[in-house]
Amino acid sequence: MDCSPPGSSVHGIFQGIILEWVAISFSRGSSRPSFLALGRGAVQTYEPIVKVPENRPAKLSCSYSGFSSPRVEWKFTHGDIRGLVCYNNKITASYENRVTFSDSGITFHSVTRKDTGMYTCMVSDEGGNTYGEVTVQLIVLVPPTKPTISVPSSVTIGTRAVLTCSEKDGSPPSEYKWFKDGVEMPVEPKSNRAFSNSSYTLNPKTGELTFDPVSASDTGDFTCEAQNGYESPMRSDTVHMDAVELNVGGIVAAVLVTLILLGALIFGIWFTYSRGYFDRAKKGTSSKKVIYSQPSARSEGEFRQTSSFLV
Repeated sequence: MDCSPPGSSVHGIFQGIILEWVAISFSRGSSRPSFLALGRGAVQTYEPIVKVPENRPAKLSCSYSGFSSPRVEWKFTHGDIRGLVCYNNKITASYENRVTFSDSGITFHSVTRKDTGMYTCMVSDEGGNTYGEVTVQLIVLVPPTKPTISVPSSVTIGTRAVLTCSEKDGSPPSEYKWFKDGVEMPVEPKSNRAFSNSSYTLNPKTGELTFDPVSASDTGDFTCEAQNGYESPMRSDTVHMDAVELNVGGIVAAVLVTLILLGALIFGIWFTYSRGYFDRAKKGTSSKKVIYSQPSARSEGEFRQTSSFLV
């Protein structure tokens, strides 16, 4: 028997619709609390994005209301990695030494870069009639290290040259800038008069700088800088690159030397045949003869030389 007052079920439905609409409104780019509500329950977080330096504690908030007997789960995702942090109000074995559960969220005692990812707090009643969830993004801040670069020492004008820059330790991932002779290279070379004669593409996400084609003005000293918004940017060593003309004279000289050597080899073979050196060598080897005679019958126990070889 339903003991609720008249109109209470209708009121509950409208309450759920209103809460869900507010949840969507708050969760789209707002710094105010975001939450998702279904039925009469509401789940919210007061900090959808948490940024914490490595080896520091981090609190991921998740508060809820409207649940008679709430069951809380926390799930972790980062790319293809999945994990369960909390199940039925209890921290799982893989996190129990690092994370503490409370009615207001979970707390990491000390975070590492591997903890970066999305954490979803899901709350439901035991009967399953009420459900709500909210997602918190944790970003563990790690400063970038000195980037390594690959720059060819010499490239031919008119060809394609690729310069690379990378560092793997920064969190969030670093973005990259390139400098030529101490001047920052813009993403669009035509936007700066100093690089208007150069044809290159620069990818700040990957750190790849591609010249296609290389021009004479691309000669210079190149440096790369990595930054991720946490602490100071880090610069690489400076490497010099020369853009040189194609050495046509050297190529022609190499071809001529090759042809001369090949001609000398052919002449040597012809001269040897014409003098009969190969025929004499054949006659010398065929003059030796081997004579073999059958052994004659001999009595048992008798031993004597019964065959001979004459050379």
